[in-house]
Amino acid sequence: MAEQTNYQASNIRILKGLEGVRMRPAMYIGGVDQKALHHCVYEVVDNSIDEALAGHCDTITVTLHEDQSISVSDNGRGIPTDIHPEEKVSALELVMTKLHAGGKFDGGNYKVSGGLHGVGASVVNALSSQCEVWVKRNGKLWYQMYKCGISQGPVKSIGKVDKNDTGTTTKFLRDDTIFVEENSVKFETLVTRFREMAFITKGIKIVLIDERTEREMTFYFEGGVKSYVRYINRNRETLHPVLYAAKDVEDTNIEVAIQYTDAYSESILSFANNIHTVDGGTHLTGLRTALTRNINDYARKANLLKDGDSNFSGDDTREGLTAIVSVKHPDPQFKNQTKDRLVNAEVSAQVQQVFSEAFNAFLEENPRAAKAIIEKCLTASRARDAARKARDLVIRKSALESLTLPGKLADCSERNPENCEIYIVEGDSAGGSAKQGRDRHFQAILPLRGKIMNTERARLDRILGSNEVKALISALGTGIGENFNVENLRYHRIIIMTDADVDGSHIRTLLLTFLFRYMQPLIENGHLYIAQPPLYSIKQSKKMTYLYTDQEKDKYLKKLGDNVKYNIQRYKGLGEMNADQLWDTTMDPAARTLLQVSIEDAASADRTFDMLMGNAVPPRRKFIQTHAHEVRNLDV
Repeated sequence: MAEQTNYQASNIRILKGLEGVRMRPAMYIGGVDQKALHHCVYEVVDNSIDEALAGHCDTITVTLHEDQSISVSDNGRGIPTDIHPEEKVSALELVMTKLHAGGKFDGGNYKVSGGLHGVGASVVNALSSQCEVWVKRNGKLWYQMYKCGISQGPVKSIGKVDKNDTGTTTKFLRDDTIFVEENSVKFETLVTRFREMAFITKGIKIVLIDERTEREMTFYFEGGVKSYVRYINRNRETLHPVLYAAKDVEDTNIEVAIQYTDAYSESILSFANNIHTVDGGTHLTGLRTALTRNINDYARKANLLKDGDSNFSGDDTREGLTAIVSVKHPDPQFKNQTKDRLVNAEVSAQVQQVFSEAFNAFLEENPRAAKAIIEKCLTASRARDAARKARDLVIRKSALESLTLPGKLADCSERNPENCEIYIVEGDSAGGSAKQGRDRHFQAILPLRGKIMNTERARLDRILGSNEVKALISALGTGIGENFNVENLRYHRIIIMTDADVDGSHIRTLLLTFLFRYMQPLIENGHLYIAQPPLYSIKQSKKMTYLYTDQEKDKYLKKLGDNVKYNIQRYKGLGEMNADQLWDTTMDPAARTLLQVSIEDAASADRTFDMLMGNAVPPRRKFIQTHAHEVRNLDV
C-alpha cells in the first residue's frame, strides 16, 4: 500500500482567472506548437466572422507585424465597454479575462455563431505576453492592455471617432514561455484558411497583410459556396453548371452547391456555422441520402435504369462529385470540443428537403446534364463491380496460398502495431541496404519496383491490377475501398523513403496521391511520414558529417574554411549508402528526422493533387513555369 501523505484542505488549489489556460493550454488550443499558434489567430478572427454572420460586419483585416505580433480588426459593432451589472467591471475586460463570458449565450445578439463557449478571446489573451484591444463605439475610442491575461489598468477612453465608425481591433504577441518552439505564423496557412472563410461567408471581405515580407491578399467571393465549387473544379472537366440551393428551414439556414466532373474521386466539404466539420455529420448524411435517392428515382423514371438493374450505391453516385454543404444553426451540437462532426438530428431531414427540391427541378429542367450524370453513375457502378471482383480474387488467392503478405516484404518480429513501422522504398538496391540496416524487431521494409501507376487517372478496378499497389495494400493490412478499415493497420508509422532526385520525388508523389485518394484516414490519423535522408556526406580524416540541405552544406563548408582538406559526396540514391550509414542517418529513431504528412486543408490538397496528377495539362504547365526558378539540384 502506498505511503499516506498529509492530504488536507490546504492542498486543494483553486486556479484564479486565466491560470488554468496558461497551465494547460493544450486543453483549449490543442497544443503549444505552430498549429496551436495559428489556432489563436482563428479564435480572434472567428469573433469577427460571428459579427458578420449577425449582419454587422463586412470587412476584417489581419496584419502580421514585424515583431511577430498579430492584429485583427473589424468594422463590427465593437465589444461593449460599459460596466457589467453583476461583475461591476467593463464588459470588454470581462470578455478578455473571464472564461465563458460572451454575447453568444442568450441567443439575442448572435442568432448564429461558430464560437459557442465564450473562451476564444480570453484564451488568446491568456497565452499572450501582451495583448491590446481598441474598441470604436458610441463615438469614442476605448483601450485596454493586458499582460499574460491580466489587465494593466481599467478600460479608458483615449479619443473620439465618428459616431458611425465602429469596430474592434485586437493585437496580441504570443508568450514565448508557452509557445516554446521557434515557429511564427505562416502567411500561406492563413491564406488557405481565410479563403475558405470568405467562400463560406458570402459577402465578407478578409484582408491579410504580412508586414514581414510586404505581401498582401484580399478575399471576397459574392458567390459563396457556389464560387467555392467552381474554384475547386477549375482544373477539371465539368459535366454541367454548378447547382446551387439555399433556403431557411425553421431557424436553420442551408446552402448546398454541387457539380459533377470527369474525376474518379469525390470532393465533398461540410460546414456548420462556418466551422469545417472534417468528420461530416447529419448535414452531410442528409446531402448524401438525398443525392442517391434522387438519382435512382430519376434514372428509373427516365428508363435509364432497366428492370432488373440494381440501384446505384452511394459510392456510384458520388464518383466525380464536388459538393459543399453549409448550415448555419442557432444551436449546433458537435460530437466533441474540436467540433469535427455535427450531430443535430433534425438537420439531416432539413438538408434532404432543401437539396431534393432543387436537385429534382434541376434534373427535370436539364435532361442533357441529367443524362451525363446518370451515365457517370453507370460507368462508376460497372467499374466498382469489376473492382469488387478483382478484390475478391485477390482475397481468394491469398487464402488459397495461405499467405496474406507479399513475398518482397521483410516483416518485423514485433506484433503490436503501435510499436511497428514500415519503410516503403524504391528498388531492390535501396531495399537491400534498408533490410540490412534496419532494426528487425520493429522495422519492416517493402521495396517497390519502379513507379506505381498514377492513381489520379485510374479507377479502382485498374488500380487493383497493379502488382505494386496490391503489395502495398496487402502489407498495410487495411484493405481498400468498401473494405478499408484503419483499425486493421499493421504498422502505425508508414514511412516513404525515396531517393533525393527527380525520380524519387515522382515516386513519392505517386504514393502520396494513392494514399490521399484511397487511404486518406491514414493521413488524418497521423500514420504517414516522409523520411529525410542526407543529401551530402563530408569526410575529414576519420570524421564523417552528414548534411541534409544545401543551406546546411554551405554553412558547414564556410565554417571549415579553405585550408581544411575534406571529401564531399552527394547522395542521389539510397543505394549509394551502406547499411550502417542508412541506419545512422535515416532509420535510427534516436537520430533521424521524419516529416509527418498532414492535411491542413482538404480542398487545397484535393486541388493540388488534381492539378499535379490529373488529366488537364495547362494548369500543370503553368505551375511548372511559375515555380521553375525555385528548383534546386535538378538532375539532368
